[in-house]
Amino acid sequence: MSLTWADRIFVIVFIMNFIISLIYLLWGILIYVPAHKVSEPDDPNYVQDYDNRRAFVIKFIVMVFCPVVGPLFFFFGSLLYHTIFRQPVNLEDVVFSKERVKTRLKADEERERDMVPLEEALAITNKKSLRRLMLNVLKGDIQNSMASITLALNSEDSETSHYAASVLRDELNEFRTRVQEITLQIEEESEDETEYEQLLVDYMDNVLRQNVFTGMEQRRYVHIFGDTAEKLYEKKPEEITVEQYEKVCLRYIDIDDFEDAQKWCSRLLAGFPDTLAAYTCRLKLYFKNNDKENFFLVMNELKQSNVVIDQETLELIRVFS
Repeated sequence: MSLTWADRIFVIVFIMNFIISLIYLLWGILIYVPAHKVSEPDDPNYVQDYDNRRAFVIKFIVMVFCPVVGPLFFFFGSLLYHTIFRQPVNLEDVVFSKERVKTRLKADEERERDMVPLEEALAITNKKSLRRLMLNVLKGDIQNSMASITLALNSEDSETSHYAASVLRDELNEFRTRVQEITLQIEEESEDETEYEQLLVDYMDNVLRQNVFTGMEQRRYVHIFGDTAEKLYEKKPEEITVEQYEKVCLRYIDIDDFEDAQKWCSRLLAGFPDTLAAYTCRLKLYFKNNDKENFFLVMNELKQSNVVIDQETLELIRVFS
């Protein structure tokens, strides 16, 4: 049976491809690999960048079963590697800082199974379980759990109450020191700097909203908090966010300072009239101040507005409607 020209060309190409692949395999196994193994790892210039024999065998198989395409792929790949990608890396502009490293810790599954709200933990009569649960709470974010930890001060278990008292003492002392340090830094700022005011407002609210201080001390720090917000308002009122306005209003409401609370509620309304906080802050103020007329007036304004209402405010409207 005679072969067509197409068949003859295919056979010729296949044979030439096989010969080239075989030459590449023999060159790699017998010459390239042994030559690169001569250098010693102790040599400072030693770089283990050569292909082992198994890699050459795999490439040989690919080149045989993919005629023309296989050899061209490996050829141009090697050419790009040695001409473009194999260049020394310039690390002059790279800064390695430990502050940018975020450590990902494996979850402590045993501890997570023991985590329950501290209010439920205090109801446990088993002292051993209560202490373990208390320690698990203290291993977490203490600053955001101080209000719950305060409940443990009245625990019947003396060791549990001791844990809570020790942690609260340390956290509150740290808070007092931190507030004093930032306040001093605020006094050293220029008239157009507001970095430390922003920092102190957010930092203080995180603790003050939990009401962990005694009445007199709570009022003292709320007024420091309000004075800091006032300085920020005097310097750059445009930098105060809705959340910060709301924080100041609520902290003044907590200590029944209705005059300052009304002032900040008015500022919030003037700066962000179309936000939910502009209504809810006034509702809370008038409710606590027992100002029924203004309370229902603001509620009707909220009903007629286009502000998106959250679930808590919606329940409030349903109760008083």
